[in-house]
Amino acid sequence: MSRALLVIDVQESFRQRPIWELISDPDIATKAGRLVEHARAQGDLVVWVLHTEPGTGTVFDPERGYVQLLPGLDPRPGEPVLTKSSHNAFTTTALQQLLTERGIREVVISGIRTEQCCETTARLASDLGYRVTFVLDATATNPIEAPDAPPGRGNAEILADPRTLGVDEVMTRTEYVLAGRFATVVRLADVVGEPAAV
Repeated sequence: MSRALLVIDVQESFRQRPIWELISDPDIATKAGRLVEHARAQGDLVVWVLHTEPGTGTVFDPERGYVQLLPGLDPRPGEPVLTKSSHNAFTTTALQQLLTERGIREVVISGIRTEQCCETTARLASDLGYRVTFVLDATATNPIEAPDAPPGRGNAEILADPRTLGVDEVMTRTEYVLAGRFATVVRLADVVGEPAAV
């Protein structure tokens, strides 16, 4: 075993936010699950990562009860479940130590959000010397508002703002900045061996 699948932040917290209605792929748990089954069949390590913000009172505060995997995702005994409080999966966890102890040299990345925790983890993993495979369509994200957009807007206002980056644009940007620099960017079909949809 020299490869690990990182399933990053595919958690209930995100479904509790109003912007979930605009998620790029509401079926992200199913896609992550397909990667998990493939990884297990290959004898790869599966590592589950959850984002947590203790004491904040947000949906990422463990006290609220939403820091749990989405339905259908179930770690098996021996599959580490890590909680992080940083954007990447390394800085506030023992992930690097765990991977080193198990001889892992390659990581496969999926999860939520494409350009945030997934991309940040991919960049850091690359800098740490891991070979990185980023499964773009097994990640999901939301539209991103302009930095100076007023807080508290509804989904319709977010989408109506011409400065908002749509989900397709966000995902394309992530692919462009990672491919050939920090990761090999692939699609789910490339990994699980199924033909791409026409």
